[in-house]
Formats: sequence, structure tokens, C-alpha cells
Amino acid sequence: MSEAEDSSTGSSVGPFLGALTIIVAVVIAIWLFNVFSHDELTDDQQIARAVSAQNAALQQQNYAEFLVYTCSREWGEEAEILAQQRDSVAERGERIVERVAGVSVAGDRATAEVTYYFDNDADTKETVELELVRQEGVWKVCSTGPR
Repeated sequence: MSEAEDSSTGSSVGPFLGALTIIVAVVIAIWLFNVFSHDELTDDQQIARAVSAQNAALQQQNYAEFLVYTCSREWGEEAEILAQQRDSVAERGERIVERVAGVSVAGDRATAEVTYYFDNDADTKETVELELVRQEGVWKVCSTGPR
């Protein structure tokens, strides 16, 4: 065999390995950014989440979940709370949280203006001021909205 026949005509592995190294470095950088970035929710966002979650728990008639997002003075008896919810749905339809605005936080207490509507009359909106407290780092709703 001559020298010309011995030389490889294939492409080099170098560019492939270089590209693979860059891709791995980018993936690791993205992973590290996600692990070490602490994008915690603001109080406004946490409060909006608590209001929405409490409302969703009522709509699903999930009393245990309702308790998670409701301060203890509003708990009531499970049968009574769920009966009131069923009556409300029968009369007005499911209650929808349209918006949470006007949040005012003072330490572990807050108020928020919450706009609700019921799916039987979506054009009629009701805005109420809800009270909330932060207990063990979690915002909880301490007043009832429209029923």
C-alpha cells in the first residue's frame, strides 16, 4: 500500500468533540443557574396564590385543602362550610377569582382587593377587601368573599 492509500479520508473528530463540550457546558450553566437562583414569590404573588387556592378548594369541596389556605378563625364545621358552598353553587354557579389587586402588607397581616364573579352571571363582578395573615410563612385568608 502506498502512503496515499493509508491516509484517512474521513473528517476529524475534533470539531464534533468541541461542539459537544460547548453544549455540555451550556447545559451545566443552565442547571447551575436554576439551582442557585432564588426566585421567591413576592408577598403580592403569594397572597394572590392563597386567595385563588382557597377559592379552588371551595369549588372542589375539598375541606382539607380549604383549611391550608384559611386562617383558623374561619374554619367552621366541615359539613356547614360544604353545605354553604353547595347552596351557593346551586344558586349562583361557581365562584371565580377574576383578580387580586390593591395588596397592602404590614408585617404578617395584609389586605387585598379581590374581584369575584359567579359563572351564572359573569357580567356581575363583586370586589371585596379580604384580610390575610401570614402563619408559619404561609399567607392565609381570614375573611370570606361573596357567597
